[in-house]
Amino acid sequence: MIRALVRKVERVHHGEIVGFRDAWRGVLEDDYVPLDVERCRGILPRGGTILGTSRVQPYQRDDGVDLVRAAIERHRLDGFVVIGGDGSLRAAYDLQRDGIPCIGVPKTIDNDIAATELSFGFDTALHVATAAIDRLHTTAEAHDRVMVVEVMGRHTGHIAVRAGLAGGAAMTLIPEVPFDIEQVCAAIERRHAGNDYASIVVVAEGALPVPGTMEMPEYEVDRFGHQRLGGIGQRIGEEIEGRTGIETRVTTLGYIQRGGTPTAFDRVLASRYGIAAADAAAAGKWGSMVALRSDQIVLVGLEEAEVDEPQGVDIDFYETVAKPFFAR
Repeated sequence: MIRALVRKVERVHHGEIVGFRDAWRGVLEDDYVPLDVERCRGILPRGGTILGTSRVQPYQRDDGVDLVRAAIERHRLDGFVVIGGDGSLRAAYDLQRDGIPCIGVPKTIDNDIAATELSFGFDTALHVATAAIDRLHTTAEAHDRVMVVEVMGRHTGHIAVRAGLAGGAAMTLIPEVPFDIEQVCAAIERRHAGNDYASIVVVAEGALPVPGTMEMPEYEVDRFGHQRLGGIGQRIGEEIEGRTGIETRVTTLGYIQRGGTPTAFDRVLASRYGIAAADAAAAGKWGSMVALRSDQIVLVGLEEAEVDEPQGVDIDFYETVAKPFFAR
C-alpha cells in the first residue's frame, strides 16, 4: 500500500510523502522518515509495515490534537493517510471532525471494518490458517485425535469461518454465535463413532460459550484497555477431552497469521488502495476512506467505517457453511 501510494504521489501528482514511525506515536513525537520511490523499492513482497505500528492514539493525551496540528505545520502537510483497523480509523474520523484532514485505508486481518468488503491482510491470514489446518489433518487422522485450532478474530469470525470451510473443519466456533460445549462434544462423539476418525475444530480467539455453560479463561488487559485474548482454544480442548475421552490437541496460530509474504491478492488490493488514496488526497477528498465494493475501489465517508459494532460474519453464511457439520 505504501509503495503504491508513494509512487502515485511522486510520479503522477508530483508531491512528497512523510512517513511517521509507529503510527500516531511517530506523529506525536515527531519521529518520521521521508518516503520516496527509491526508499520503497523491494517492499512489495514484505509483510507487516516498514513504518511500524502502535496502539498510541492522539486522544489518549490532553495535548494530542495540538501535537498533530503542529506536525502538519512543521512538515507542511496537506493531511494524513491513515492505514489501519478500527482504532486507527476511529482516530482519523475524530481528527477529521476536529478539522485535521485524513483519508482512511482499511488494513486488518480480522476483516471487520464496515463499509468495505475486504481489508488487505485478511487474505494472507486466511491462507496461513488454511495451510495450518491442512497440515493438522494428517496427524489427527493418524492418531484418531481431535485437533482444536485457535485463530485470530477478536470480535468477528471471518478468518475462522473461511479457514474452517476451506480446510474441511468438522465445526467452527465464532464470536458472533455463542456455542454450547455439550453440542460440540456430542457432534464429535457421533463423528468418532462412525466412519470419521478425526475432527478439526476451528475456534476464533474471541469465541464465547453460552453463558454459564463453560468456564472462560481469565484474560489480561493491556495498558490501552484491550483484553489480551488467547486461551479459549485450550479451554475447549480440555472440555472436549474430559467429556468425550477422545485425545485432543490444541494449536494456537497466534501471530504467525500476521507475518510472512503477503498473497498476490493482498498485494494487488493494497496497491489499488494506495493508488486510490493518493488520487483522493490530490483531489482534496479528505474525510473519506477507500473501500472495495463489487471488485471496484470506491470512496466512502470515514463515518461509514465508524459504526459502533464491527462488521461481523453474515449469520446466514455461517449457518449455511458451519452449522450442518454439527449434525454429522
